[in-house]
Amino acid sequence: MESGPHLWLIPLLPLAGALWNILGGKHRSERAVSLVATGSVALSFLLSVYAFLHLGSTAHVETYFPWIGAGDFQVDFNLYLDPLSSVMTLMVTGVGLLIHIYASGFLSGDGGFYRFFSCLNLLLFFMLLLVLAGNYLLVLVAWEGVGLCSCLLIGFHFRRPEAAGAGKKAFLVTRLGDLGFLLTLFLLYRSFHSLNFSEVFSAVASREVETGSFGSLTIICVLLMAAAMGKSALIPLHVWLPDATAGPAPASALIHSATMVAAGVYLLIRSAPLFLHVPEVMSVLAIIGGLSALLAGAIAIGQRDIQRVLAYSTISQAGIMVLAAGVAAFSAAIFHLLTHAFFQALLFLAAGSVIRSLGGERDIGKMGGLRHYLPKTYWTFLIASLALAGIFPLSGFFSGNQILWQAYGNPQGGIVFWLIGVVTAGLTSFYIFRLFFLIFHNEPRSLAPTPALIPSATMPAASGSSAHAPMAPRESPSIMTVPLILLAVLAAVGGWIGIPALLGGGDHWNHFFAPVFPVGSTVPQAAFTKILLTSISLLVSLCGLGLAGWIYLARRSSAKRAAERAVRRMGWFARAVAHQFYVDELYQFLFVRPLLAASRDLLWKAVDQWAIDGVVRLAARTTLSLGNAMRSMQSGNIASYAVWMLAGAILVIGFLVSF
Repeated sequence: MESGPHLWLIPLLPLAGALWNILGGKHRSERAVSLVATGSVALSFLLSVYAFLHLGSTAHVETYFPWIGAGDFQVDFNLYLDPLSSVMTLMVTGVGLLIHIYASGFLSGDGGFYRFFSCLNLLLFFMLLLVLAGNYLLVLVAWEGVGLCSCLLIGFHFRRPEAAGAGKKAFLVTRLGDLGFLLTLFLLYRSFHSLNFSEVFSAVASREVETGSFGSLTIICVLLMAAAMGKSALIPLHVWLPDATAGPAPASALIHSATMVAAGVYLLIRSAPLFLHVPEVMSVLAIIGGLSALLAGAIAIGQRDIQRVLAYSTISQAGIMVLAAGVAAFSAAIFHLLTHAFFQALLFLAAGSVIRSLGGERDIGKMGGLRHYLPKTYWTFLIASLALAGIFPLSGFFSGNQILWQAYGNPQGGIVFWLIGVVTAGLTSFYIFRLFFLIFHNEPRSLAPTPALIPSATMPAASGSSAHAPMAPRESPSIMTVPLILLAVLAAVGGWIGIPALLGGGDHWNHFFAPVFPVGSTVPQAAFTKILLTSISLLVSLCGLGLAGWIYLARRSSAKRAAERAVRRMGWFARAVAHQFYVDELYQFLFVRPLLAASRDLLWKAVDQWAIDGVVRLAARTTLSLGNAMRSMQSGNIASYAVWMLAGAILVIGFLVSF
């Protein structure tokens, strides 16, 4: 790539847009605010395209100035461009641009319009800085910035208690993982005397693989895994993400597709050279990803809030990506991260269009028949659902099957990981088409909510929700539907860039990432095996779609009776799914209540009331007693004063004589 200090412009432009609106956006029109915010992202996208087209065969590093130095510790401010970071910048700016355009219509008339776009621009700045950073310290700074901006967007409507609480919850839960990232930096510098990617990865390459031992690399990778679990909402640190849907739909779309959740997966993939030297940690990573995919997929079936269904879908898909990283399918993981950004952003934006048309209603049990009123939203939602379900030939089919192939070929537990992926595919197809059919098909149910397959726990009220949905929902304006259509095109054909040779493609995606992940493929060599695996996964997805249609689309009473019998037979499992496996209740029992009790009984009653207040009261009583005693000396009696003077003189003389 041609030399020249131009990479810094990619994150700088969104930062400039954010500062422009922060400093004066309150006094500008909505049109001016959106033009500046959207225009800065558009220019950043064009620069990302330019950088991608001029990418060379080796990583391009631009060092601008010494950043932090203390003794032997020296970190420069440098940016790092390779196939991985170039694809991430295209994804972040491209999807972010469409979300900015959509938000211009969605947030129109909101009193915090300029504040929302300032936070949105700032989030993109930190995310771009994160994916372009050339060292782990700069990644940490951007990592914290992404977390902060995401929490601000989640709690954007801060006057609503559920929104403010969701923002605080996201901030606190992700801090647990961030602590692991901070500790990682100390161990990295102690082990390699550098935090630069190029130097750390070169030093790791000369080390032996840590097998059956608990060395420094193992600890580093465990801490990195903890950091990713917090940001990407993997089980058990996933509890913040479903509540994060309290934010506006454009914020949820960006957080779930191209920024916050993607940041954790990116960190794992970027640190691939480290993880390849600790196979035991990679196995744990695959297990955590697989469990997250399965459990989140099961929970999504029992949700009635449209955005909470999509939130658990995000957790499930992030789990699949992490499973891919755990079986060394790094190029497949980043491929699925890209296609997921397309269809997941589309799902959240389409859901926002539905919610907006119904006056804020989010309960899918009160929807139905909307395909006649929202035709553009209907077709784009259908394309996104098919892509998420992995139906041929949409994008999710190609990226998902690449992960399944390599999971099957993994020498450690390959068949188990493949089976987890296939079951997740069936669950995904079922819950997304359950959502689709309940929203758009059958008759409207705004006056009489229809019970879901699995009884749901109490949902939080939606922002601006009304008791009844509008009688005649209207399609969103063009400024919102055009981004939906463009994302639908990407969700449909975006996976074609990675068509494998088996299906008539050139396997260009894996060849493109070969310089970044030069590790032997675990994909089975037999073409028949690949075709068989693909056929099974596609058949399972189609079965999930068919089952959802049989239960929620068919009008036969036999389907309803079968669904009711299924719920009764599941018993405790159905209740557990409806309550998200009681993870929030478990956190309340193990952490929240003990901390509150300790604060109340130990810090407040023991320390504050008994110790601190007790000392203050003791000092007051002592002062009062001394005052009362000294007051008796000021009686106004001259004879009494003479006696006190004589006593004082005797004491002074006695003191002097004693020395």
